[in-house]
Amino acid sequence: MPQIVVSKFGGTSMGDAICMLRSAEVVQKQNSSLVVVSATSGTTNDLIALGKLAQAKSWIETEVVLSKIRGRHIKIAEDLKLSPALRESLNVLFNEMESIAKGVHLLRDCSIKAMDTLMSLGERMSSVLFVEALSQVFKNHRLEKVACLFDVREVLRTDEAFGKARPLTEEIIKLCHQKITPLISSNQSVLVTQGFIGMTEDGMTTTLGRGGSDYSAAILAEGIGANILEIWTDVAGIATTDPRLCPAAKPLDEISFKETSELATFGAKVLHPATLLPAIRKNIPVFVGSSFDAEAKGTWVRKEVRAQPLIRALALRKRQVLVTLTTPEMLHAHGFLYQIFKVFNDHKVSIDAITTSEISISVTLDDSALLNKKLIADLSEIADVHVEDNLALVSLIGNNINHTPGLSKRIFETISDINVRMICLGASKHNFCFVVNEDQGVMAIQRLHAKFIEEQGPEA
Repeated sequence: MPQIVVSKFGGTSMGDAICMLRSAEVVQKQNSSLVVVSATSGTTNDLIALGKLAQAKSWIETEVVLSKIRGRHIKIAEDLKLSPALRESLNVLFNEMESIAKGVHLLRDCSIKAMDTLMSLGERMSSVLFVEALSQVFKNHRLEKVACLFDVREVLRTDEAFGKARPLTEEIIKLCHQKITPLISSNQSVLVTQGFIGMTEDGMTTTLGRGGSDYSAAILAEGIGANILEIWTDVAGIATTDPRLCPAAKPLDEISFKETSELATFGAKVLHPATLLPAIRKNIPVFVGSSFDAEAKGTWVRKEVRAQPLIRALALRKRQVLVTLTTPEMLHAHGFLYQIFKVFNDHKVSIDAITTSEISISVTLDDSALLNKKLIADLSEIADVHVEDNLALVSLIGNNINHTPGLSKRIFETISDINVRMICLGASKHNFCFVVNEDQGVMAIQRLHAKFIEEQGPEA
């Protein structure tokens, strides 16, 4: 029985005809059964802009963006010499895009529901184009395999939380067995489908939130019982830190599920934080590689890894705010933390790090949370609220961190001239994080990387 491989390609891997053909070669080499694609680079942002312009501006301004999106995809279609049948499929999507934009413009209302349908067109258009690219690669290799377009909305069932829908796992698994497994069982058909999007029980298109294409691929891998999930991007795997911040960053051969979850949550951009949840549930190994350099080693993400270094990687999460809530009523009182967390829950705001004292609690949030004025108002009814902005969260990711004597001393000696505003340690043996001024975040990462990675080696 051949392995079932799910391969996901990001926006840069779908950037133009050359990128698509290169990615199709990867699919052929990896013998993938199911391919999940993102929208072409920049298209999702353009679709969001289209919805906003259609709601607030003139139709002439809206048409400029419509033409830009159409032009990008027509260029790829022409370069690929798209078949008449697929060209017709692409034209249908162009017409749908224009119709939605006109409806939004006439009503002067771009609801979250309408925006989800509009944004779904990015993946739906790129998947049509990629079927052609894959068909050509199969033909060039004289393979009898067939590339087939599959609408992911047939199986990826979600709730009705438009904008950031929650997948309904049991329903998805059942539908995958019914609709995908029979199509790939012969190993003659390779399905090309869309990331990022789903559908409600009532047939309404939803999205999983920005970065949700990785999540989609993992959900589908779980649904069809895949042996391997591949995430193909424009970087050759996961590095010890962001190479743009620290040129000395080194590629990792492997990293555990738990470490990667911490790394993704605290700032690394390689994987969407939720991606690993379905893979962890079914223990599906995840490979992260570059479609631009498929021969590079890449990184394997597994439940069990050979080496377990104290510090494997570092992450920097910028644009953080520190919210401190203070009240004497917290002293020896029960239920106070419940009240605070209920406010964050009611406003659907995620907390990254937290520390407490007898009468205070401090939490870090993305600065976008402050756009919600009602959040601060509701917190102010419970306690005095103090907000500090322009901060960054520095995280050291590794193993046995909370049971290693002297680690804190080594960390803070390395950044002794940088003020640390808050420390979070103890909740996880895989993470030590602290808050610094944003303009000192990169410096902290570079120094710590030199101390714990460059001096020791990534597997030390």
